Parts: sequence; C-alpha cells; structure tokens
Amino acid sequence: MKQITVLLAEDHTVVREGLRALLDIAGGFTVVGDAGDGLAAIELTRTLRPDVLVMDIAMPKLNGLEAARRILEEEAPPKILILSAHGDDVYVEKVASLGVSGYLVKQTSAHRLAEAIREIQKGKVFYSPSVSERMEKAQKTVPGKTPRFSPAGRARKRIEHLTAREREVLQLVAEGMANKQVASELAISIKTVEKHRQSVMEKLDIHETAGLTRYAIAAGLVESSVQVTII
Repeated sequence: MKQITVLLAEDHTVVREGLRALLDIAGGFTVVGDAGDGLAAIELTRTLRPDVLVMDIAMPKLNGLEAARRILEEEAPPKILILSAHGDDVYVEKVASLGVSGYLVKQTSAHRLAEAIREIQKGKVFYSPSVSERMEKAQKTVPGKTPRFSPAGRARKRIEHLTAREREVLQLVAEGMANKQVASELAISIKTVEKHRQSVMEKLDIHETAGLTRYAIAAGLVESSVQVTII
C-alpha cells in the first residue's frame, strides 16, 4: 500500500518529534520533512510536494493560517490539516474560512491524528468530533441571524485589504518586534518596514501598537496563548 507522505510544520522541536513518532507507530505514513516556521513550511511544501501538510497555527515569521492561505493559492497544493491548542469557535471559524481539509485540537489521540490524515488524503474533511458537533449546530439556519461559522468575520474581511508583506509585518509587530528587528527578519530596509507599518495602520484605522496586537490576535495572525502538550 502506498505510503502517505507528510510534512510537519510546528515551531516546537519536541512536538515535531512527538508527531513524527506517533505517525511512525501508526504505520502507513512517511514524514518527508519538518518546518519550524510558516515561511519554511511554504518552501518545503514547494520542494517536497507532500500529500498532507500537518501545521500548527502559532508559528514565528509566518503563522499557520497565513501560510495555509498562500499554499492553497498555489497549483496542486497538498491537503492541509491544522493543529491548534485551541478548540474554541473563533479559531475554528478562521480555519474553516480558508478551506483547509481538517482541524484537530492538540489534545487529540494518536489514533485520531492518523485517522484524520488518512481521511483528508481521500478528499474528505475531518474535524475533531467536539468541534464538528458545534459546527453542525452553528450551521443550522436561524431566521434573521447569521450562522456563527460564516466564511469570515469583520476582522478577516478587513485583513483581506492587506498585502501579503503587510500581513507579515503586522504579525511580527504583534509578536513584539521593533522595526529594526522586523527589517532584519524579512531582509528589507527599516524604511520599507515603516512604510508597510504605516500602510497597515491606515488600512485598519488602528494607530498604536497595542491596537495592532489586539487586531492580529482577533484576525488569527497570532494566538493569545499556546499550549504545546500532545496527548
């Protein structure tokens, strides 16, 4: 039987090693590589062409949601399974709006992880059971009320006005980097960073760093808190 090739994208080494070990034990999978940040995930996806990309949301340089968005825009993208420490509705809605194949909370079992990868490789959609149940209830039409899991909320709609580079700058600013650090991280000039930052503020009508950070969390560019335990 053909092995399912998997790329792991997770910024914590111990978690990547744990995921690799779980898939080795499950059998039927070949982990072709791993990435520690969103930008590396994009590059490795292009070069390794995995069947399935298993990716965390909270990662440095480029978060999993933005990385997934870019990967899905490319020709013949892999199936994407998002992992998150959060199972609350706000994160599930953001993931669902991207059109990825699956969403699992990190507290899931090894059996469930293997099952999810196999199912999405077949072209199916797979969500953690608790999340899937809430989604089904939320999708039931209520007269005069918009379903909770709509394609995107206000924050997601506003972020569509930002360019890819502006979203990168916004994430790094929200992660606490100064302009000089952002410039170094993205290999651009400080003046260019300042230009992008000013553009972001004008487009979002937010003119202070704390506000940008709150917006980045609301839009799913960064997570407010992350747990790394896998059970």
